Amino acid sequence: MTSSKRTGATGAEVAIRAGVSRTTVSFVLNDLRNKGISDTTRQKVLDAASDLGYQPNAAARTLAGGSTGTIAVVIACADHLNYDAYLPRILNTINERCHKYGYKVLIESADEQIKQPGAFMDLVRSKSIDGLIVANMRTVDGQYVRQLSEQGFPIVVPGNGVEPFYSRCASNCDENAAYVATKHLIDRGHQNIAHIPFASEIFDVVIQRRAGYERALAEHGISPDPKRLIHANISAQSGYTAMKKLLKRTKNFSAVFAGNDTIAFGAIRALNEAGLNTPGDVAIVGFDDVPLAAFVTPPLTTLRTDPIIQGKEAVDMLMARISRESHNRPEKSYEIPLIIRMSCGMK
Repeated sequence: MTSSKRTGATGAEVAIRAGVSRTTVSFVLNDLRNKGISDTTRQKVLDAASDLGYQPNAAARTLAGGSTGTIAVVIACADHLNYDAYLPRILNTINERCHKYGYKVLIESADEQIKQPGAFMDLVRSKSIDGLIVANMRTVDGQYVRQLSEQGFPIVVPGNGVEPFYSRCASNCDENAAYVATKHLIDRGHQNIAHIPFASEIFDVVIQRRAGYERALAEHGISPDPKRLIHANISAQSGYTAMKKLLKRTKNFSAVFAGNDTIAFGAIRALNEAGLNTPGDVAIVGFDDVPLAAFVTPPLTTLRTDPIIQGKEAVDMLMARISRESHNRPEKSYEIPLIIRMSCGMK
């Protein structure tokens, strides 16, 4: 039998030779286990790759199929990495997962281009990346995400379930989670509930969480009071400052729904300095359940997200889109449980 081994083969050619999908080829050649791939199928892929001389590295992909072997993760503001407890964990997971697929990761910040919506379009036009993950997406970027998705460019927006036009993964259902948190406070007898979003409403997720907060109020016949809404900016310091401003504006609240845990930490400090006890005078609920949440005083009641799962799902979905297998991969949605601790009183 004449050998057909050669150099410069593509993953698609390996898939055809083995009679499997390109996603299966990627899983096997990157040694990703627990994917439901039988030993027989795995061996077929390895044999096909060997016969064709397939080289799963970025340079070979670029020469053979125009692929760069690189994906980009766009974040709105690089400064958030200095304060946010959630974003670094999902970025680390994305980076590790991409390496298992044989991809490199470019982290790009749009904070120098805040007034330029869709700044990430330049990355796509330059043909320097094979796919894109847009973290903490700004509302103004939605139309550009739509455009790229409609053009067939692989793009994923983790934890965002608002629009149906792009692949989303591990959807946080942020609105429903915020509703649950606010309802929990109402069920404990609170009527005057303040809200401190973790950032301004340039972010989709901030809008979703506010919507959940207001929906819970409305369902219980409570009108939202604009005086009880004040925005922070990611960090515990900004939560501290926001609470200081809120207390100057009004003291007519007995509970707070904080947009993330770090905001809640700062808010609790400001309440303590004002002589107010948590939860006795002001109950508080956070969002994310970062590792420190269980160890602050009082331990923080919060909504538990999972950046590890979200990061893995984001990469897996992106790879499915890159390999044109995304239509066979269902989108996933995960419940965000409320973790009840002492900051709003125990059950």
